[in-house]
Amino acid sequence: MNRLFLVSFCVAAGLLAGCGNGDQAPAAATTRDTVVVKVIPASLPDTAAFVDTTTAQHTALYILRNGHAQAAITNYGARLVSLIVPDKDGVATDVVVGYDNIGSYLHQPDTYFGAVVGRYGNRIAKGHFNLKGKSYSLAINNAPNSLHGGKKGFDAGIWTAKQTSAQSVELYYLSTDMEDGYPGNLQVKVVYTLTDSSTLRIDYQATTDKATVLNLTNHAYFNLNGQGSGTINNHFLQLNADLYTPVDSTLIPTGKIEPVAGTPFDFRQNTAIGARINADNQQLKFGRGYDHNFVLNKSKDSLNLAAIAEGDKSGIVMTVRTDQPGVQFYGGNFMQGTNPIKGGKKDDYRSAFCLETQHYPNSPNEPAFPTTELDPGQTFRSTTTFSFGVKP
Repeated sequence: MNRLFLVSFCVAAGLLAGCGNGDQAPAAATTRDTVVVKVIPASLPDTAAFVDTTTAQHTALYILRNGHAQAAITNYGARLVSLIVPDKDGVATDVVVGYDNIGSYLHQPDTYFGAVVGRYGNRIAKGHFNLKGKSYSLAINNAPNSLHGGKKGFDAGIWTAKQTSAQSVELYYLSTDMEDGYPGNLQVKVVYTLTDSSTLRIDYQATTDKATVLNLTNHAYFNLNGQGSGTINNHFLQLNADLYTPVDSTLIPTGKIEPVAGTPFDFRQNTAIGARINADNQQLKFGRGYDHNFVLNKSKDSLNLAAIAEGDKSGIVMTVRTDQPGVQFYGGNFMQGTNPIKGGKKDDYRSAFCLETQHYPNSPNEPAFPTTELDPGQTFRSTTTFSFGVKP
């Protein structure tokens, strides 16, 4: 039976005026619009397809519901498998790329679809860093660099999971001392919560018994028109960032922090993702498109506005907020259409994008970047939210 769904869409201060007009100036104040749409139910992945008992720890799928949105999380890599929200016509739409079964995740780990990545999300130059006078060498899995924790990152671990309510699941992981070269036994907790306001909240927490470096994020691939529905180049995007960190040819930041103004990286106003993708720009050539860290503008809010994205066909709007200093915007440049995703569809070239809230890549080797060091006695805590509504 169809239900009525009240979607509240907050237009963030200083951003998203018009939501679909790249020429319109940013809004001057926070406003709120609401629309009512009919919800047409959609099915989640089969939980039985995510049960694997051949490993030391079993895998499973955990379903979160709030009455008008649904999410599915597996304890393999603490991955977001599915996130279903209604579009402007009330059609329930799965906006997250993923697989139908656990076997596909186990045999295609390097896609990182929906995973919590660590111990260090993003890249560390040449798999090397110094910490407190000691030198550490990491696994090289994205030559010549280390990417997303190395050959056995958190995305490839089986987490201990406990569903605490119909809307929340807790996941725990122990990253042992010197796993993939990182020092310290690191205890990690990640909590997914699907709130009543159609917000997926991700809370991270970690402690260590030895000084280490840490950069946790979620690597969900989004298509707001529905996963597998085609290009995301016509999606609209705003990033709350005046600055970004340029990279070298191996996608390691140069150490400079430069203005986005006058470059294809200026998403301060609502702009189609693909509007400048073919510009004659060295940074775009290095990344084969967008694969760069943006330095988020600071505010007095506990969670800063990071980004607002809109599906050009669905009218679904996603607002991202975080307490992290940066966000990696990745435009699906390395997707090749070789992986059969949910519903028999393919992960075609640039058919999804990522907004990975984070500290900057290679921060352990860049003293001027915000520190990623975590010491014994400290507790790392971080929160990122993905809020959904529809354009009025």
